[in-house]
Amino acid sequence: MDTQTIQTTPPSTKIHLPASLEQNRITTLPEFAYYIPDFISEEEEQAILHKVETAPKARWRQLTHRRLQTWPSDLVKNTLLDSRPLPDWLEQPVVSRLLSMPSSGNEFNIFASSPHRRPNHVLINEYTPGTGIMPHKDGSAYHPVVCTVSLGSSLCLNLYRTKEDGALDPEPVWRILQEPRSLLITTGEVYTEYLHGIDGITTDVNLSQQTVANWNLLRSPSQFQDGTNERQTRVSLTYRDVLKVSNLGSKLGVFRRP
Repeated sequence: MDTQTIQTTPPSTKIHLPASLEQNRITTLPEFAYYIPDFISEEEEQAILHKVETAPKARWRQLTHRRLQTWPSDLVKNTLLDSRPLPDWLEQPVVSRLLSMPSSGNEFNIFASSPHRRPNHVLINEYTPGTGIMPHKDGSAYHPVVCTVSLGSSLCLNLYRTKEDGALDPEPVWRILQEPRSLLITTGEVYTEYLHGIDGITTDVNLSQQTVANWNLLRSPSQFQDGTNERQTRVSLTYRDVLKVSNLGSKLGVFRRP
């Protein structure tokens, strides 16, 4: 498999980007989903986590069981109210690498057909052990491409479908194991037709090549050879392109957070 090898500091740490996303497509899923296990280095992971943890308190929104940050602002009526660029620590290295990888062996990257041709919004979620999120779809506010970078710990993302009567099938049809420093991209049918969620558990169980859709793409499948994953705190960075952007918040400053 051809890859782009990027040397970081110290010399022993490398990342491996595919020459084309097609090389990292999760072939057991409907079209299309991609998984890159070593998208960022350990040093980059720690630098981003430090920025997340030291963000101004006003940046955090506390929900019932978890907390989150939105950059550069929240959405109101499916509209991004702040058109400022993302801060440098959310741009580099993630966005530059997303835009550097062809989606199917040609020169076009995964955001080539989106309105702004790049992600303009990042949602940061913190999942402590035992914390999850109900099955849901991301909705119509975004271009149908989601790029999620995982930091700190592994966990399983579940994909669900609805029954013929429209009710949610409570059993996931697929599970994707997301390791620290990995990138998961979902688009196409995986984005539009399926719901995704995370179980509120402390341990992922029954992990194997037969039950994990991206098992053959994992960095360290041997780490889960006993079929379990004990969760620690995981932080996710979800990059998307919001379709509608208003300059109102940027001009007035009333919707800005530090």
